[in-house]
Amino acid sequence: MGHELKLVTLFVFLSLLLSVPSAEAAIRYHRWEVKYEYKSPDCYQKLAITINGQTPGPTIKAQQGDKIVVELKNSLATENVAIHWHGIHQRGTPWFDGVAGVTQCPIVPGDTFVYKFVVDRPGTYLYHAHYGLQRANGLNGMIQVSLPPGVSEPYTYDDEKSIILTDWYHKSTFEQATGLLSIPFGWVGEPQSLLIQGKGSFNCSTPGIEAGLCNATNPECSPYVMTVVPGKTYKLRIGSLTSLEALSFEIEGHNMTVVEADGSNVEPFVVKNLFIYSGETYSVLIKADQAPTRNYWIVSKVVARNSTTPNGLAIFNYHPNNPATTSPPTVPPVGPAWNDVEPRLAQCQAIKARQGYITPPPRKSDRVIVLLNTQNTINGYIRWSVNNVSFNLPNTPYLIAVKEKLHHVFNQSPPPNGYDHRHYDIFNPPTNPNATTSTSIYKLEFDSTVDIVIQNANALSANDSETHPWHLHGHDFWVMGYGKGKFDIHKDPKKYNLVDPILKNTVSVQPYGWTALRFRANNPGVWYFHCHIEYHLFLGMGVVFEEGVEKLGKLPPSIFGCGDAKVSP
Repeated sequence: MGHELKLVTLFVFLSLLLSVPSAEAAIRYHRWEVKYEYKSPDCYQKLAITINGQTPGPTIKAQQGDKIVVELKNSLATENVAIHWHGIHQRGTPWFDGVAGVTQCPIVPGDTFVYKFVVDRPGTYLYHAHYGLQRANGLNGMIQVSLPPGVSEPYTYDDEKSIILTDWYHKSTFEQATGLLSIPFGWVGEPQSLLIQGKGSFNCSTPGIEAGLCNATNPECSPYVMTVVPGKTYKLRIGSLTSLEALSFEIEGHNMTVVEADGSNVEPFVVKNLFIYSGETYSVLIKADQAPTRNYWIVSKVVARNSTTPNGLAIFNYHPNNPATTSPPTVPPVGPAWNDVEPRLAQCQAIKARQGYITPPPRKSDRVIVLLNTQNTINGYIRWSVNNVSFNLPNTPYLIAVKEKLHHVFNQSPPPNGYDHRHYDIFNPPTNPNATTSTSIYKLEFDSTVDIVIQNANALSANDSETHPWHLHGHDFWVMGYGKGKFDIHKDPKKYNLVDPILKNTVSVQPYGWTALRFRANNPGVWYFHCHIEYHLFLGMGVVFEEGVEKLGKLPPSIFGCGDAKVSP
């Protein structure tokens, strides 16, 4: 009888197993051509970098476990290119992380390079240029990874949509770079527009505009329209790839329930406006539950800077209204004050891992690295630095240099683990603004647990401490805590969230404050960790971590071809 019962149990188990839908991993193939084209996303015509004629570029849609293959042809006649797959761990494929000088040689004009990687977890991610200032010129897009059939999220909705938020400059990135690298320093200033899904509106009546460059009736810059059906609930994936600005995002008259951040499920909480920093992604639930006889404004607004940039506007369109004839009848929401830090900090602290989806962090770390964000001068040039060291990329990518033991191509001495905590005054400009440049990198013990504390300080001007979003390649990290003022290495770790910290890949550090992260150095490769403000990274605000490179097999020949890596071994 017992034997028969076991057979029945086994039969039931196999029946249940076979009834669960299974899906083999698919290969999602994309053929892209990157080139310059004249575009007028905010009605003002300028050169933009496009993918197959688009900016933002095509959205990559895939299921968890799929392999993405992108065959990328560089048709920029005079520029190299590389594309980073932001939020994708690249486990086993660190050479396809897409950072020129760190994981690969850049793709030279006329060449074609093939990226191949697996999207091993669901969520909302991004891609963008990681060479020079090209991200600011429109080379970006979104990656949407869904769960396999038969598996569902811990929340319900009727349909999903996505949106990319960016800022937009009329000056070319060549002009911007020249100013940043000049004496006297030529700051890029505030952007001319905020774009929502690649569309904005610049005032063509602005004095000094050359005739023919700006056309307010150009359909290319008509407001982005998001059409919804009354009564339905939508999952909205939101990503920010601004070059400079932190943003507040709001849909007039509608609350948003935050359910995902950087690919991790969030314990749901409701916001009227969502603060989002460059490099972050969120998914929110929105119910079309307002009066359907009218349309509503979608607004993006600069926060954390006293900006002159007008708000970005789009239309939340209730079907069957015609957005061309049914403009929202109200004045767009003004949004929060740019310098009100408290609600921004409160949102940061509200983001916790969802119950049932918590991955507990290690109880303690093996190493602590404190990174002080500083603005400095080097031989009269203004730079951004970490612990008074401004980062420079070598001519030979680090991954190749470490794997092939090319010790001479970058500084082998370790960078500083911290700063003079006792004497450094974070609330005033540095008494000695001078810094140094370096190509040295942090060598992490493989599979060790590392704590990173990012400390914000005053910049070169008095009463100026900026908000910095920091992004880690190749990993997610637990956000252990936020604080105001100077981090206390003895007291503050006792307040860390060890219960339900969120896992993210990008996090903000507020003015005169600190943010603490914890991650496992368990992904063999060389990984960038940097401020995601394009101009801060360009001026040296980043570090590089190396872990377990000796565990990697032979590097693919396609990543070679520059510096001392001109020939594949």
